[in-house]
Amino acid sequence: MTTTFMFKFKIATPEGVVYENNISQVSIPTSTGEITILEHHIPLISVIIPGELKIVDEFGLHILAVANGFLEVQKNNGVVILIDNAERVEEIDVARAEEAQTRAEEDMKHAHQEENIDFARLQAMIDKETNRIRVGRKYKK
Repeated sequence: MTTTFMFKFKIATPEGVVYENNISQVSIPTSTGEITILEHHIPLISVIIPGELKIVDEFGLHILAVANGFLEVQKNNGVVILIDNAERVEEIDVARAEEAQTRAEEDMKHAHQEENIDFARLQAMIDKETNRIRVGRKYKK
């Protein structure tokens, strides 16, 4: 009989808590590469980049497409992610993401003609939709 070790895990976006449960591991895309957190990981703060987040809990594997954010591994055996956006793979509408990406790319092409354009916001939007498309296509076959 194997014992699965669990730790507290939470993902929060500006809209609210997306996921909260005890889990056995999570793999997260960070600015220094993908990291996997297990129980009793050393305290850590890291920057999350758009990518694929993988959670393993008592119900199995869960995949989410995530945007930019921050990760904190706490010394009390908890992990908190504060992120701009997180979407479960089964909820991703690839066609809608493709349309949003196309609109954002068009806005970026025409942005040089207008004043007060937030290029960073447009680029973040393109990155978010590109990631949603990539993760959605990968798991919705």
